[in-house]
Amino acid sequence: MNRPPLPVVVILAAGQGERFRQAGGTHDKLLAPMGPQRVRDHVVAATQASGLPWHVVEREHTQHLSAQGMGASIATGVAATAEAPGWLILPADLPLVQADSLRRVAEALAHHTVVVPWVQGERGHPVGFGAVCREALLALSGDQGAKSVMQTHAPWRLDLDDLGCILDVDTPEALAQAHTVWKSRSA
Repeated sequence: MNRPPLPVVVILAAGQGERFRQAGGTHDKLLAPMGPQRVRDHVVAATQASGLPWHVVEREHTQHLSAQGMGASIATGVAATAEAPGWLILPADLPLVQADSLRRVAEALAHHTVVVPWVQGERGHPVGFGAVCREALLALSGDQGAKSVMQTHAPWRLDLDDLGCILDVDTPEALAQAHTVWKSRSA
C-alpha cells in the first residue's frame, strides 16, 4: 500500500533577529548555544525526528529579494518545494518544538486546509497549509507572514501540550527560559 506524500516542514532561518538584538542580544539567536547544540540545530533535529520531509530557508536564499521578511521566506520555501501536498511553516527560533507536534500537525493537515496548533490558549507553530494554499503562499512578501492566508481559509485548531510550539527565543530572557526548560527535559 502506498503512503500518501507528506507535507514539507519549511524551517524559516532567514530572519535578521532584530527583536533579539533590540532586547539586548549580542549575537545571532539561531546560533546561540542551548546545551550541546545551537538553537537552530534543535529545530532541525526535531524535524528530522518527525520523519517529515523538510527544507531550510536561509538568509542567502532571500537576500536577492527587495522585500525580505517572513512572507518572503515562506514564499521562498514553498517555491523550493512547490510539488508538496502541503507545508508546515516552522520558525527556527522554537528550539523546544517536539517531533510529535510536527507529526500531529501533518496528520491534521490531511483533513483540513489550514491547521494551527494551540498551547495553553496561545496560537503556536508550526502552522500547516494544504496544497490549495500554494498560490497564496507563493504571493507572500515582506514581513506580512501568512496571516492573510489563514484569514482566507478557516484554520482548524489543534490543541497540543507542547510549550515548544509557543516558546520562541525572541529575547535573551526567552532564550534563558528555553534553556531552563530544555535542561529540565534533559535531566
